[in-house]
Amino acid sequence: MPLLFHPTVFENLKVALENQIYDYDNIDGILEVTGRTDVLDLAVLAREFTLSFKLKGPGKVTSEIVLRSSVKDLGDEILEVDGSTPGCTLLLRFHMSISDAPAQCPAIESILAGYWGPELKPEQTLSFRFGSEATYDNCVTLPFGRQINEAQMEDLPELLETLLQCAGELENV
Repeated sequence: MPLLFHPTVFENLKVALENQIYDYDNIDGILEVTGRTDVLDLAVLAREFTLSFKLKGPGKVTSEIVLRSSVKDLGDEILEVDGSTPGCTLLLRFHMSISDAPAQCPAIESILAGYWGPELKPEQTLSFRFGSEATYDNCVTLPFGRQINEAQMEDLPELLETLLQCAGELENV
């Protein structure tokens, strides 16, 4: 008798996030998916899924949802290691252009703290193309400090709603 495939926590969370985001795109029409990657890194045997999108309208901010699972996470789950709690790492990213870093970076941090609280510390990385130093590309990363699993599945719609509201407010920075 063939073995039945049991999707991993990573797969289940990935499909749930993907379905909700594509519903926002195709059914609700409030955003446009701009990119999707689903990578198996054979060097370290890890998975990473990224879905990026912009809100409909001017869309100056690109938002990304990143879901990661390490070889340990996957191995503990597949091998059913006693005492382990299989899960994934979640982080959010926002990409935007800014022209006044001393004013805009603190404003961005304040917006994120208003939505996600002070315990989630955003990391802002500024870069610019030589010769066009009037604007900076700001990559804002918001890492969640703990793993998530299927127990948080019902929290995903609220997480995505908050992400969309946050992205909308970042459009005005």
